[in-house]
Amino acid sequence: MKYVAMGPLLRFFGRPTVTGAEHIPKRGGALIASNHLAVADSFYMPLMIRRRVTFPAKQEYFTTPGLKGKAMKFFFSAAGQVPIDRSSGTAAQAAINTCKRLLGEGHLVGIYPEGTRSPDGRLYRGKTGVARMALETGVPVIPVAMVGVEQVNPPGSRRWRRGHIRVIFGAPLTFDARPQDSGNASIERRITDEIMLAIKRLSGQEYVDLYAAKVKTVMDRTGHDADRVVRDLVAASKAPQRTLEDG
Repeated sequence: MKYVAMGPLLRFFGRPTVTGAEHIPKRGGALIASNHLAVADSFYMPLMIRRRVTFPAKQEYFTTPGLKGKAMKFFFSAAGQVPIDRSSGTAAQAAINTCKRLLGEGHLVGIYPEGTRSPDGRLYRGKTGVARMALETGVPVIPVAMVGVEQVNPPGSRRWRRGHIRVIFGAPLTFDARPQDSGNASIERRITDEIMLAIKRLSGQEYVDLYAAKVKTVMDRTGHDADRVVRDLVAASKAPQRTLEDG
C-alpha cells in the first residue's frame, strides 16, 4: 500500500494540493517529467495521484549493508523507487534502459529531465534522455510542476518546515515514435526543449540555458553562488543564450 506510513506526515508538513490529475492515464505506461527542487519531490508528486509512480534511483540506496542500509532500502522502496541496473554500461544508459523496461511493463515512470536538483530554484536545461525514451517507447510525456517543495524540504537541511506544496500536471505530450529519430541529436533536443517549455509554463520558473550539474560543479570548485556562476558561464560562452520559446 502506497505511503501508509509516510502519507500523513507528508500531508502535515506540505498541505499539498493537486491540479490536473485527470491528465494521468488510468492504465498503461507514461513518462512523468518534472522539475526538481528538493528530495521531497519524489514523495509529494506520487502522493497526489492514485497510480503508483516509479523512479529510477542509485543502486547504492538498496545495497548499503547494515541497519542503515535496511532503513534506506525500506524508505526508498516505499517511495516507489527502483535500483538502476548498471550492468549495461554507463549510469545514463542504465537509467534509460531501466525506464524503458518499466514503461514497457505499463508503469508510470517519474523522471527529472534536469538530471539533478536545481541549485537555486530556476529551471535548467533538460537532458535528452527523456526524448529518447519517449521516441523509443511511444508513451506520452506528462509534464508536472512542483511548487513550494523547497520551502518544506530546504536543500541541504535535514529539518522540514510546514508549507504549502502545489503539484500541477499538464496535458500529455505525444511525439511520433519513429525508430530512426532516436539518436538524432537535433530531434531529441527539440523534443526535450518542448517538454521543458511545458514544465516552465506550469511552474512559472525562470529558465537557464545551462546544465544544472555543470553549474553545481563550478559552485563546488569556486565557492560562488549559483547566480554568479551562471553569469560567469554565460559571459564566457560565445553562443547566445536561448530561450525555450525561441527554440
